[in-house]
Amino acid sequence: MEVKNIMETKDIILELRNKAGLSQDELAEKVYVTRQAVSRWENGETTPNTETLKLLSKLFDVSINTLLGSPRQLICQCCGMPLEDSNISREQNGAYNEEYCKWCYVDGEYTYDNMDDLIDFCAEHMANESFSPEQVRTYMKDMLPKLNYWKRYAEFDDEEKFNEFKRQIIDEFNALHIEGMPKVESLNALVGSYVNLEYRLPNGKTVKFLDDGATYLGNQLECEFGGGRCFGIIANMDFLLVCTYEENGANPELVIYKKR
Repeated sequence: MEVKNIMETKDIILELRNKAGLSQDELAEKVYVTRQAVSRWENGETTPNTETLKLLSKLFDVSINTLLGSPRQLICQCCGMPLEDSNISREQNGAYNEEYCKWCYVDGEYTYDNMDDLIDFCAEHMANESFSPEQVRTYMKDMLPKLNYWKRYAEFDDEEKFNEFKRQIIDEFNALHIEGMPKVESLNALVGSYVNLEYRLPNGKTVKFLDDGATYLGNQLECEFGGGRCFGIIANMDFLLVCTYEENGANPELVIYKKR
């Protein structure tokens, strides 16, 4: 659902709770806080912290931006489309990814890694009587490089340079000669939050190596030995990471983390 009117967080939480038919006690139990905390939110004394906002977002099926009263005009950082709850992308676990529309980011993967492909698509589908295909192309060529998704390609000023970088990364992965890992043939653009697994260290502590908001090149490969485990490979300009895990990223084990 979407809360259309300009409202404060306290009013939005109250409205969503009432529409869900939940008491303050029931809401508190679902997001692991006290009833008093919910009461303070609805009185405007405090606002939920980041982790609780994520839980509320999932529970009520609205974006965090909506919960906060839409303080930002969200746009897709790949294509520039204005974002509302109805067209915001989601992670595989159902959580909103408020950086992208649901067409540019699907199931943890980006739809486009070539700006020209996106421009061609937009020129075909956005053109109308008052906006010719060529005008669409001119507009998109000026606008897209300003968006965060495409800024990461700034040092690769043409497609060939980017493809050469991917080929280099593929060669570096294959040069590791990891037993049981198939030959790497391709890499996809992956958002950090989708692949940022938590690894357990020998001392019992856990650690994550990736930035949830960053974008990496990676892929999943089935282990040649079977056994239900897969290899996950992740890379950027600075490092290569190889891990193994079970279905849905369960029981991850770090194989290699290597600086480039």
